[in-house]
Amino acid sequence: MKRKLRLFFIDNAVVIVFVVLIAAAIPVSKMPTQFLVQEILMRLGRNSFLVLSLLLPIMAGMGLNFGMTLGAMAGQIGLIFAVDWNIVGIPGIVLAAIIATPIAILLGYLCGTVLNRAKGREMVTGYILAFFMNGLYQLIVLYAMGTIIPIHNPELLLSRGYGIRNVVNLITMRQAIDMIIPLKVGGIRIPVATYMLVALMCVFIVWFRKTKLGHDMRAVGQDREVSLAAGIPVERTRIVAIIISTLLACYGQIIFLQNLGTLNTYNSHEQAGTFSIAALLIGGASVARASIPNVFIGVTLFHLLFIVSPNAGKNLIGSAQLGEFFRQFVSYGVIALSLVLFAWKRQADEEAARAHLRVGAEEAASRDADEGKGASA
Repeated sequence: MKRKLRLFFIDNAVVIVFVVLIAAAIPVSKMPTQFLVQEILMRLGRNSFLVLSLLLPIMAGMGLNFGMTLGAMAGQIGLIFAVDWNIVGIPGIVLAAIIATPIAILLGYLCGTVLNRAKGREMVTGYILAFFMNGLYQLIVLYAMGTIIPIHNPELLLSRGYGIRNVVNLITMRQAIDMIIPLKVGGIRIPVATYMLVALMCVFIVWFRKTKLGHDMRAVGQDREVSLAAGIPVERTRIVAIIISTLLACYGQIIFLQNLGTLNTYNSHEQAGTFSIAALLIGGASVARASIPNVFIGVTLFHLLFIVSPNAGKNLIGSAQLGEFFRQFVSYGVIALSLVLFAWKRQADEEAARAHLRVGAEEAASRDADEGKGASA
């Protein structure tokens, strides 16, 4: 019983820590309950799709897809063109998705190909690849757009005549998806259409796991060598997992930005990757295991702490800025903590397995010795 309790705390250490932090921060923040509920419902709608895009690479044994940032870049490029061509509302969002889809597929293929050459080191490789592609993205939006790539809307361009402004106004698309089915309950607005998209995404993931490709990904995630011996195209399956993840991250970023109504041209995609991975880990997921409930638990806990921490810092110490610093510390710290716990647990499991094998070998040797004595007698 004691061992089971210990394992439970180890497996859910991050969740427990965040529940305790939030339970302590909410009363200190003195924020109205209705405001908290409204914020959580909005953030669940706009962030869940992004976090769900991380599940398939984990299932394929590739860990946390830090390369999802590439998909977010593709979505932002699509939105920039939709704004430039003055396509508003739902048609603008659809156009942005159409433009971004081939870019996301290409980037996903590139990412999957690179990760196949770094088996066992996918996460750090994806992280560095995202840095590299971020430089290329900056080059395109800062220098190519307005020179090589024509941009007709002068409001998008910097004063020098080329390069996209730091902030792109998405007011013509703001909450276009959220407001398709307007619903208010007790003064709280619920983005029904966005939740329907998230629900469809969950259904897709559940269905995909039951397909042959889904079974192949699970097999590859469990053991690459056995999967290869069974005739599963391991490298192609891993590339497909990354392509789908990158494409879904692209759509998730479009959903996220249409809710905000503002595109921070040069760093919105960076926040998408870090915050999505942190939210998934806070929900109880690990590098090797993640589920749909982990997504919703993580988004709720992560963003609830984000909402209350500035006010809690202000009321407790007199500085709201401390809460802002704490949010940054949390987003990176939880990733580090989860990776350390995963590595520690895996090492403990390997040591337990080796000990079990030693005991089995000793018992077998003892039996053989006894049988030898009996035969000689």
